[in-house]
Amino acid sequence: MMDTVYIKGLNAITTIGVYEHERNIKQALKIDLEMNCDNRIAGSSDDVRDALDYDAISKVTLSYVEASEHFLIEAVAENISRILLSKFAITKLTVTISKPGAVSAAEDVGIRIVRP
Repeated sequence: MMDTVYIKGLNAITTIGVYEHERNIKQALKIDLEMNCDNRIAGSSDDVRDALDYDAISKVTLSYVEASEHFLIEAVAENISRILLSKFAITKLTVTISKPGAVSAAEDVGIRIVRP
């Protein structure tokens, strides 16, 4: 059985980008997380200790991203997935990161990765 807990639209401000001018500014990233888990125990117990704690997951994610200084959003996504899969009872994780304004002619650009 696969249940999904999701967090949509986490807004992180960080140093990100490959161009020299990007290395001296902070930019916004929007992060969406979809986390598969078995939610039956939490659903029965009504106890947050049995659930994926989306507040804790949000804090871990934002703390990591806002302290990082990556060149690529691909690296941010990989590291978020590694951290969350090691700290929480997630069986499958989808991380979507968008970098608003990165391409002026596009509405949005980003990456989506799926990790078991």
